[in-house]
Amino acid sequence: MKEIVEYLQQKNIIFKSLKEVAPKELGSRKKIVLYLGVDLKGYYVLVMQVEKKSRVLRKEVGEFMALHEKMEQYIDIKIKKKYIIIKAPLCSHAKKMLEENGWKIYHESE
Repeated sequence: MKEIVEYLQQKNIIFKSLKEVAPKELGSRKKIVLYLGVDLKGYYVLVMQVEKKSRVLRKEVGEFMALHEKMEQYIDIKIKKKYIIIKAPLCSHAKKMLEENGWKIYHESE
């Protein structure tokens, strides 16, 4: 948790509160880390962290978006900002799809 907060602070993203939500709570078996936060303006923010060896494909992006919708239903509040931290190779189609749907992408390929 500390490393994600420090990473986001380097990107000038600061939260009043940030808590981890297990994907299991949303009915997902994905191996990702989800954080729900409130930024300094009071908006709800979703941060997803994906770390894997294989490429992140367009199909998975659809699953990430479904998780975002499930999160909104889970907390019953509209999430204003969406960030995704990807530590894996990223398909160009997947990147384009994320950008078109309002996600801010931080990509670190290994």
